[in-house]
Amino acid sequence: MATDPPTPAGVTVVIPCRNEAEALPGVLAALPPGYRPIVVDNGSTDGTAAVAASCGARVITETRPGYGAAVQAGIAAAGTGLVAVLDGDGSMDPAELPLLVAAVRAGADLAVGRRRPVSRGVWPWHTRLGNRVVAHRLRRRYGLPVHDIGAMRVAGRERLESLGRLHDRFGYPLELLVRAADAHWEVREVDISYHPRAGGTSKVSGSARGSLRATRDFLAVLR
Repeated sequence: MATDPPTPAGVTVVIPCRNEAEALPGVLAALPPGYRPIVVDNGSTDGTAAVAASCGARVITETRPGYGAAVQAGIAAAGTGLVAVLDGDGSMDPAELPLLVAAVRAGADLAVGRRRPVSRGVWPWHTRLGNRVVAHRLRRRYGLPVHDIGAMRVAGRERLESLGRLHDRFGYPLELLVRAADAHWEVREVDISYHPRAGGTSKVSGSARGSLRATRDFLAVLR
């Protein structure tokens, strides 16, 4: 897969998407100036790729199903020194990405967002509880100073690629943190706002099947 010529000062924003046509225009419009979006279409049936292209984003297709597969395809296609990852559902504010970028430029190997709900009901109790349990285990077992395994993060592209192939499905964010701990990376957590989805249905909390799949993937990583 071809990549753009490296430009270390820039930031590529990888946005993995499956059926996020409704929310995606708002997400792309809110990106900070100069941040380059790559939308990775992962089997959408709602015209996500066409919507992303019409908004000026670079679009690539990842045929292997799974969140992790889409993220890693986007990282491989990035041509900048720093890579950010952001969901395409509008639940996180792209304008807060520079907070994480600043943490990496100040010396962190990986900056991750800690979601702070803006209102009651934004974060379903069952997914919030599961997230809390997993984060507690990461602190206890791996010494990572994290309280969330959310989907906003920033790191150097070469550093990410040095970790090798990670989990192709929902286990990707968790395995990234585990591998980062094993590699003795400095991980910094940054508070970010967490909003209701701007459209579509969550692949995890939106159904019992999605929640079960995520749990299965997390357990596979933590074994």
